Amino acid sequence: MQETIVTYGFLALGIVLALVGWFWRRAVLADWFRRKTQLEQDAVALGRVKRKKLWATVMTIVGGWLLVERILQLVFGSVPSEEFEVSIWATRYDVGGYSLSETVITTWVIMAVVLVLALLVRILVIPRMTDQPKGIQNVLEICVEAVCKFTKTSVGDLGDHLPSYLFALAIYMVCSAMVELLGVRAPTADITLTFAMAIITFVMINYFGLKKKGLVGRIKSMAKPTPVVFPIKIVSDLAVPVSLACRLFGNMLGGMIVMELLYMALGNAAIGFPSVLGLYFNVFHPLIQTYIFLTLTLTFIGEAVE
Repeated sequence: MQETIVTYGFLALGIVLALVGWFWRRAVLADWFRRKTQLEQDAVALGRVKRKKLWATVMTIVGGWLLVERILQLVFGSVPSEEFEVSIWATRYDVGGYSLSETVITTWVIMAVVLVLALLVRILVIPRMTDQPKGIQNVLEICVEAVCKFTKTSVGDLGDHLPSYLFALAIYMVCSAMVELLGVRAPTADITLTFAMAIITFVMINYFGLKKKGLVGRIKSMAKPTPVVFPIKIVSDLAVPVSLACRLFGNMLGGMIVMELLYMALGNAAIGFPSVLGLYFNVFHPLIQTYIFLTLTLTFIGEAVE
């Protein structure tokens, strides 16, 4: 009985807030347009009207959110509480007699989509490129120039292979984050994948170091300023892939946990707020992690070739 009273009470409150906020906002807008010339000359009055409009909009949104949440609870009932579990390993599936992790399957899908898009660009865009870029050509040139400039600014000119690797890595990391918007665990939230990426970066660091200085020069650079630091630098270099992998994995897994906890805590009330926070944890936050991973990669390569 008490739960029913609370449910219908919040339903009524949502209706009242939504209606009051909506009519209040209409009245404020009508007053704004009626006194537009006067308000433009009176900054104090204009600020007062804008604050009224803001509060009316907030009241409308809160009332609408509360109304929809109560309706969903009446229709579907309360969301049953579940035990929250997090694993550092992705779920495994049996595919054609092979045990494949969700990370591998998702990565294959991402690779297939990127390859198809690359083929379409190669067939439809590149043959039609002109001296005056526009449309897709302009976007592609901006992206390529930005990656090349970013790379050369950090480590100088080490050839075309490094910018290509960084560009491919950035595309993959961004796509890995985007799939989480579809309810799929991001591959970068799997520590096995982040270790694989870190090991590739570790190989690139030593490849460019040996290419630039040779074996003897690379060993001598690790023994500067005194041979005493040589074993310390060996351990430091071996710790690079561990550091890169754990940093990326921890940040991506943390974002996934926050979103899952939010959905569990809000239940039927998970309307609007998760979408707004998802723009950070599934879009902006992964972009930051991509930038950090690429920057650290270039930093370590720069240390190896300097």
